Amino acid sequence: MRFMVIVKASRDSEAGVMPSRELLTAMGKFNEEMVKAGVMLAGEGLHPTSKGARVKYSGATPAVTRGPFALSGDLIAGFWLIETKSLDEAIDWMKRAPFDGGAEIEIRQIFSADDFGEALTPELREQEERLRAKART
Repeated sequence: MRFMVIVKASRDSEAGVMPSRELLTAMGKFNEEMVKAGVMLAGEGLHPTSKGARVKYSGATPAVTRGPFALSGDLIAGFWLIETKSLDEAIDWMKRAPFDGGAEIEIRQIFSADDFGEALTPELREQEERLRAKART
């Protein structure tokens, strides 16, 4: 099972405050443990929303809004893509993340091709597999 672990934004991350050397060291160690265990597929921190934009699709012309955006529970400061046997295993790994008080993460399972059932025709499945293989190169 693959999961996206979403690291929620904070006042500090939105203000562009960079993590301390101690946190970067601890996070590097944690990431290394996950890579060695075959759990971590990817992981990145994100710039504040002041350097981003949103595109809203309603009608014929998408509307673009540039950041910054108001601090709310839906802002993301970073993410991991991990692969574990279960949600419980993903939770166990993330409980070890070296965050301090106030940090919040969300763990969401990623759809697999089988989740789409008959709607994912053999042709669509082949296309998906071809695109994934091409994206990895």
